Amino acid sequence: MSKDNKKFDTDLIRDLAVLLDETNLSEIELEQSDFRIRVARQLHFDAPVTVAAPAAAPAPAPAAPAAPVAPVAASGPHPGTLASPMVGTAYLSPEPGARAYVQVGDKVAEGQTVLIIEAMKTMNHIPATKAGTVKEILVSDAQPVEFGEPLIIVE
Repeated sequence: MSKDNKKFDTDLIRDLAVLLDETNLSEIELEQSDFRIRVARQLHFDAPVTVAAPAAAPAPAPAAPAAPVAPVAASGPHPGTLASPMVGTAYLSPEPGARAYVQVGDKVAEGQTVLIIEAMKTMNHIPATKAGTVKEILVSDAQPVEFGEPLIIVE
């Protein structure tokens, strides 16, 4: 590897590390022809990170009605809005049929897992960014979410 390629690789690694922080992902892998690079970090949350493929669910049992989805006010997002740190699929419980991490009216602590977002087959625990009471859950279980999309409002 020439000196120029080594400099390029170092810059690429730094860029990928910044991307990890910006998107809250745990790892990124890039592969082009004979070049492959993987940048990963250990996430520290109160709950352990679980990586598992979703299990096939038995016939669905009647579920409680989901919290109504409220439109975001035109004056801007609520100050207690927890926005999605990544693109993926939001899950409100640790596994199909299990109790949701939080429900409207629950008290949460800062750092407490409030839902999971699956991205690239990795289950990412999403923590509350502040302590308070869950006022609204703006997504439903197994709903695709975009980066920055409002997920939960905590007051």
